[in-house]
Amino acid sequence: MIRGALRFIGPAAAVGAGIAIVTHHAAAQASRYTITGGTVYDVKTKLTWAQAVSPQTTSQAGAAAYCSSLSLNGAADWRLPTMKELVTIEDFSAPSPPLIDAVAFPATPSAYFWTVTPCTSAANTAWYVDFREGVSSCGAIAGSFWVRCVR
Repeated sequence: MIRGALRFIGPAAAVGAGIAIVTHHAAAQASRYTITGGTVYDVKTKLTWAQAVSPQTTSQAGAAAYCSSLSLNGAADWRLPTMKELVTIEDFSAPSPPLIDAVAFPATPSAYFWTVTPCTSAANTAWYVDFREGVSSCGAIAGSFWVRCVR
């Protein structure tokens, strides 16, 4: 989905124009996620996510170190996700930012999250995912973003 490609005209105008209104809910689908002991297993991608985010923002190197030191639900093989992995948990049906399932991933900031994927367009940059706007871009690896670990 491309953000900004559609113009919201409001429910009254939409109904008056003969356009159907569909409301979406960001609640976890029982068939998509299994939540256990601070982890979220995604049955669609077969990835397991840390349910909570890092306690603070950090550089990309700090993010990688945070994930490698994490131990949750008996597992210690956590890592920083790739950009392709992290965008799989964006939820564009969320009624407002953050664009993520609020049941599976509560207290997620509407902000930037690091990935391990380097940007090829500039040195010392890596991809991040913005859960406020639903976009991905490159940022300086010394920047300070949030972290959600995966295994």
